[in-house]
Amino acid sequence: MQKFLKIKDRDIEYTLKINKRGKSIRLAVHPGGRVVVSVPRFIPQFIINKFISDKADWLLDKVLYFSKFKVIEKKSKKEKREEYLNNKEAAQKLAESRLEYFNKFYNYKWGRVTIRNQKTRWGSCSRKGNLNFNYKIVLISKEESDYIIVHELCHLKEFNHGKKFWDLVALNISNYKEVRNGLRQNNLKLE
Repeated sequence: MQKFLKIKDRDIEYTLKINKRGKSIRLAVHPGGRVVVSVPRFIPQFIINKFISDKADWLLDKVLYFSKFKVIEKKSKKEKREEYLNNKEAAQKLAESRLEYFNKFYNYKWGRVTIRNQKTRWGSCSRKGNLNFNYKIVLISKEESDYIIVHELCHLKEFNHGKKFWDLVALNISNYKEVRNGLRQNNLKLE
């Protein structure tokens, strides 16, 4: 339920959520500066307003800070499926061409190369030598996609994340640590 409250000459819009199991009032600020107040049942509005007013300095500071962050719109299942289908072929071509390029340095053999719509992985390598890549490798930078492809290619020789494995990756991606950290911020992981 959307509500408004004037705080220090500013109109603050917030979402009021009733938490049936809640025992206290909670105040949260999300990216884009969206404010959410969660309250237990049967808390009168004047108590909620006083709680928010008591936190005015903190709230205004957080709204200003979180307003800088972009709000990520969630896609429907249909939109996600369409995005996958629209990018699958390009991802397949990218993976195969970059594998061929980097394999000039490694000279490994692999089985199938498959493009998937994975929720938690950028790529994977099976014990049989099949390589799987997330279709989103075409939506990220060339540096990031090259890292993912080299990472999985090196698993053909070292099926772990030990020192020998990272030494192999570093042959072609010397800044792999920085690239890996950037990818982790995208909420997908490598395995």
